[in-house]
Amino acid sequence: MTRTNRAVRTASTSRHSSFARLRGCWLLIAATLALCAGSADDRRECRFAATEPAAAEAWQRTTRQTLFDLLKLADLHKSNAPRDRRTPGLPLNAKTLDARREENHTRFEIEFDSTPTRRIRAVVTIPAATATRPAVGFPAVVCIHGHGGNADVVYDTGSIYHGFARALADSGYVTISAAVGQHQVYEPGRTLMGERLWDVMRCVDYLTTRDDVDAARLGCAGLSLGGEMAMWLGAMDPRMRVTVSSGFLTTVANMRRGHCPCWEFDGLTARFDFADIYSLTAPRALLCQIGELERAPGGFPVDLARPAMEEIRACYRVFGSADRAVLRIHPRGHEFENDSALEFIAGALR
Repeated sequence: MTRTNRAVRTASTSRHSSFARLRGCWLLIAATLALCAGSADDRRECRFAATEPAAAEAWQRTTRQTLFDLLKLADLHKSNAPRDRRTPGLPLNAKTLDARREENHTRFEIEFDSTPTRRIRAVVTIPAATATRPAVGFPAVVCIHGHGGNADVVYDTGSIYHGFARALADSGYVTISAAVGQHQVYEPGRTLMGERLWDVMRCVDYLTTRDDVDAARLGCAGLSLGGEMAMWLGAMDPRMRVTVSSGFLTTVANMRRGHCPCWEFDGLTARFDFADIYSLTAPRALLCQIGELERAPGGFPVDLARPAMEEIRACYRVFGSADRAVLRIHPRGHEFENDSALEFIAGALR
C-alpha cells in the first residue's frame, strides 16, 4: 500500500470514528431530552419516557426534586434529612392526648409538630397487648380520608371507607390517620397540596420513631382525596413499600371536569399527568381501585383508569416489575374495597 493510500484510509477511519462519536453523543442527548419531553402530541414537558432502569431512577430523582420545589416543600424536606433511621431531622415533640382500649387494639389521639411553627393531631392505633409482636415491630399503614372527612372516618365501618383502617388495626397493623381535608394554606409561602402532603409525610416520621413499628414495613392507603394523597405519599416518600390508591386513578383533564380544584398548583400540569406521579412509586407495590359505577363529570371512570394504568406499568416494566402495579375494578361506586386492599398490603409487607 502506498503512503497516499495509507493516508486516505487513516483519514477515512478518523472521519468514521468522529462520526460515530458524534452520533453517540447526539443519541445520548436525544435520550436525555426524551426523559423530559414526551411525544410531539403530548404537552407534558416531563412525562416518563425512560427505557433503562438507570435512566428511570434518574428521572424519578429529578422529578421528585422538581415536585418538592413546586409544592414549596424543598426547605422542609432538606431540613428533615433523617439523623438515623428512627430520628427525623425536624423534631416531632409528640404528645399523647387520649388513649382508649378497644377489643383488638388501643386507640390513641396524639399531636406533634408538622413544621417548626405548626402542630397537627392524629389518631394512632396499636395492636392489643394479646397480639404477637414481631421481633422487629409491627407493620404500619398511613390511612387517609377524602373530602369532607376527618381522621376518624377511615375507621368507620358504615362509611364509604368501610372501616378499612379499623380492619388493618384489627389485623395486626399499627395505623395512623390525620386530617388533610383543609382548603386553606396555613403558612405563608406554602401550597395547599404541599401542606397536605407534608402532614402525611410527618405521620410517616412519627411511625418510624416508635420502637413497636417496623420502619422497613410501611405503607399507605386512602380513598378519593385520600387516594390522591396516597398517590402523592407513595410517589414522594420511598419509605412507602406499598400504596393503595382508591377512587382516584385518572387524568388531569378529568379533574378539570366537576372536581374541586384544590388538587392543582402552579407548574404541575405543564409538566406531568397523574400517571407520571404514580410512576414515581415504581418498582414498589401499587394497587389502584376504581368502581365500575364511577362516572364523569365529578367521578373517576374506569375508561380513564385503564389507559392511565398502562402508562404507569410502562415505568414498572422498565424495572422488570410490571406485576407490582395492579388495577382492581370492583363492582361498586366511589368507595374503598377492603378485601383486595388488605390482601395486597399483606403480600407487600409480609
